[in-house]
Amino acid sequence: MIYQKFCTEITDECGSLEKFTLSYPENFNFGYDVVDAIAEETPDKKALVWCNTENEEHIFTFSDIRKYSNQMANVFQKAGITKGDRVMLVLKRHYEYWFAAVALHKLGAVMIPATHMLTVSDFVYRIKAAKVKAIVATSQNEVPAKIRSAMEQAEMTAKLWCVQGSAEGFENLTEVMKEASGEFDRVKTLATDDMVLYFTSGTTGYPKGVIHDHTYPLAHIVTAKYWQQAEDGGLHFTVAETGWAKASWGKIYGQWLVGSAVMVYDFDNFDPKKLTTIINRYGVTSFCAPPTVYRYLVRKGIPDMPTLRHATTAGEMLAPEVFRKFTQRTGLPLCEGYGQTETTLLLANFKGKKPVEGSMGTVSPFYQIELRSKNGEPTPVGEIGEVVIVPPENGRQVGVFCGYLDNEEQYEHVWRGGVYHTGDAAYMDENGLYWFHGRFDDIIKTGGFRVGPYEVENVLMEHPAVVECSVIGVADVLRGQAIKAIIILGSGYTPSKELELEIKEFCNSKLAEYKWIRLVEFVEEMPKTISGKIRKNVQRRQG
Repeated sequence: MIYQKFCTEITDECGSLEKFTLSYPENFNFGYDVVDAIAEETPDKKALVWCNTENEEHIFTFSDIRKYSNQMANVFQKAGITKGDRVMLVLKRHYEYWFAAVALHKLGAVMIPATHMLTVSDFVYRIKAAKVKAIVATSQNEVPAKIRSAMEQAEMTAKLWCVQGSAEGFENLTEVMKEASGEFDRVKTLATDDMVLYFTSGTTGYPKGVIHDHTYPLAHIVTAKYWQQAEDGGLHFTVAETGWAKASWGKIYGQWLVGSAVMVYDFDNFDPKKLTTIINRYGVTSFCAPPTVYRYLVRKGIPDMPTLRHATTAGEMLAPEVFRKFTQRTGLPLCEGYGQTETTLLLANFKGKKPVEGSMGTVSPFYQIELRSKNGEPTPVGEIGEVVIVPPENGRQVGVFCGYLDNEEQYEHVWRGGVYHTGDAAYMDENGLYWFHGRFDDIIKTGGFRVGPYEVENVLMEHPAVVECSVIGVADVLRGQAIKAIIILGSGYTPSKELELEIKEFCNSKLAEYKWIRLVEFVEEMPKTISGKIRKNVQRRQG
């Protein structure tokens, strides 16, 4: 297996990972040392299975990925893209993303994935902040028009390419790459060079530019093999769009390193029934999606999925009810995992251990994780603390980002005290399992107690009228803060005092008294970041 060239792993008799260390050359580059190496050894090995809503289908081998990435690299190089240049990719779930990503890695250029859902002002901010030299975009969803407008507003110029169609002001990369050579001489790069730049959607302020180097793919071996349980010769399906870091977690690096092909379904509008059809049509063996997807599947009905052997989830609250119903219907437990754009997988329900509903699982053996209080002291079992990463004594922790774009002050702040502060709160139980409690600053302090919003939201989601919810603390003379539930109702339900009382009684009968919901507000939509995370800071300001 290709991944074994770069790591040492120790497992117990159950296949559970006990220790994991990396070893790689100083010039490690995923494009050459993984993609091209696999293409050399097993050229016909399946790498990418792609289809779209128009029933188009393409299946690419590693030999294909090598050829097409080399063609793109030659086009980029001819246009003047060199090592260190920043290139934005706005490619939805188009298969050209995989060619472009590998091409940029080979060139030593810095890839900036971005979602097609960005507004013109979002593009302006990113283009100016990153000093983008080129953009490769979809021709769909009016993206070229938005980018042209953003370039004018930013008063900048960049080389513009588009795929899957033509667009004014853009060169058609699909056509021009056909004339390029499928061979490409290795460019000198270092494992410590910048490789990818993600703009992470913060709940406050402008998005931060998170930079990872060329060792980042190797840290995702644990993600793919021991959490998602992607298999050599298998087919892994992560739903994420390529504009988000979750695509790096589930659609390319770790999966290819462990020998699994990647399933890609190119769609705009989410249809749970269509997802399960894709799983069955192509024989998907492992699947990863946010809890929202599983919530829809449970509500709409889950068909038989005989090839599916493992299911994982991350990114938001997973209601225990969804866990139970999915497992009852499929026989597959949902394995939750946790990490950030700034990191790879930190905690998870790992292979070889029984998944526990609602728990983040245990610490990845690749990291040293601690829970600490606001004053930096370790928190005892059962008490909420901030998740922090303690780096190894011999230097930087691989898998953790290497800087914020042009913001050394913020980088130093999250590394204060010699540890990386995630800003996320959790507690560890007596069995060594970790339980998520939201952002550290989202903790509600009520009547002398500390309450994580997620534990109340979990119960709220069990009520049939609740489609989406958010729990915050609001000022209260008696308790310091009172717990408020902000709720979007499902079809067939209308706001009323009777329904408010019913929901409160339903939830409070299941919650400890200090966690009781005191206030309820019905809304039609939630304030969210571009990646869909609820902006609790906005809700708190609104009271």
